[in-house]
Amino acid sequence: MTKQHNTIEGLDPHNAGDDTSLEGNWSADAETVSSDVIIQVEKISERQRQITAKVLIPQPVETIWKILTDYEALVEFIPNLAKSRLLEHPHGGIRLEQIGSQRLLNFKFCARVVLDLEELFPKEINFRMVEGDFKGFSGSWCLEPYSLGEHQGTNLCYTIQVWPKLTMPISIIEARLSKDLRLNLLAIRQRVEALAC
Repeated sequence: MTKQHNTIEGLDPHNAGDDTSLEGNWSADAETVSSDVIIQVEKISERQRQITAKVLIPQPVETIWKILTDYEALVEFIPNLAKSRLLEHPHGGIRLEQIGSQRLLNFKFCARVVLDLEELFPKEINFRMVEGDFKGFSGSWCLEPYSLGEHQGTNLCYTIQVWPKLTMPISIIEARLSKDLRLNLLAIRQRVEALAC
């Protein structure tokens, strides 16, 4: 099976002239890097993609963890997330229902997933779809501490593997998710910075 890598930097067209040499280089100064989200798309099969988004946030891991695991509050600041609520898990784990809603080509598009989550504090949150509008949807949040001089922060990485149903064009899903992941990581960074003030 061939895997194709495709890197998309800052999908905002207003930033088209930005320096794109930051991929894989986390040693640039904290202020510059923390405002950039790096997106990488990997073609797993004809209709399956793995999308990874990374951002540096100049706050400690524990602060980011608190925000990520306050699952029902995510709708307050994550763009296009219409619903995020905890459900009862049959085996006592963490089960979360999320609904994303947005307009695509003048159509309103909603996608619902029910996820089972596994928290491995303070490094990782894994999730896997148990019910929803995709054939497959799973991934993880990874949090790694970093330090640059006196600055302490977190390298936040979000990875999803998505397998859309046949009714969803993969090219549109890939482009939309790539853009959304960038916006979501920026929204998390802004939320962290607002709560840290």
